[in-house]
Amino acid sequence: MLDPQHSLVAQSLNSPLGNETVNGDGFGFGWYPSGAVAGSIPALFHSIEPAWHDTNLRELTGAIESPLFFSHVRAAAGPPIQQTNCHPFRYENWMFMHNGFVSGFAAFKRELVFAIDPSLYLELKGTTDSEVLFYLALTLGLRENPMAGLAAAISLIEKVGREHGVAFPMQGTIAVADGATIWALRYSSQGATRTLFHSADIEALRELYPDTAWLNLFGKAAHVVVSEPLNDLPGAFLEVPESTFVTLDASGYHHQPFLVAA
Repeated sequence: MLDPQHSLVAQSLNSPLGNETVNGDGFGFGWYPSGAVAGSIPALFHSIEPAWHDTNLRELTGAIESPLFFSHVRAAAGPPIQQTNCHPFRYENWMFMHNGFVSGFAAFKRELVFAIDPSLYLELKGTTDSEVLFYLALTLGLRENPMAGLAAAISLIEKVGREHGVAFPMQGTIAVADGATIWALRYSSQGATRTLFHSADIEALRELYPDTAWLNLFGKAAHVVVSEPLNDLPGAFLEVPESTFVTLDASGYHHQPFLVAA
């Protein structure tokens, strides 16, 4: 988050591959406790300060140890700058982040919110399209099958959006975790999605760069999924293909095509 060449803080100041070059409208991170398993409850820290300006960020990230964590910097596209609009979002043991937007969201927000299960409605704390997307996915089966739940939520967003004259309602990359597994998604209605990368296996990188000492800091299962590479080391980060669903667990990195019902 702090030290890599293109760390979270560096990307908050200058995001070369991002749609918004500066992401200074708040940030957040969430982390599961040591020994976390599926079902473990994560903790969250949100701030409306720019990531480069918040001194608490360095204090906390220097003291926290976690086997699985999320981090996010925000460029507000319209909803207010407030802590409840900062990612990641949490429901029970689930964490969720979204880098992108639902186009035309204000025109059909009411219909989407009303599609959320009544038992989940009161959990909505903010005003963003991303949080509504999360609770739609929870409503439509994310907890049983993350890919199917996200596909159903995005399908609904596209259906309602197009009924309101929006040609390409969905844009963005998504990450979800349950305490043991990360699922990530690169998808947009237009087929021109924001970037997403995953790190190469640590063992392969050590063979490529035997003299790079900092690679020895990581365990064999270390892996990240990121919007932009954290460094310029050739071969360290590989792009996730368009319309792809990613699973990252103890067995490593896996991906498959992501399809949304017409």
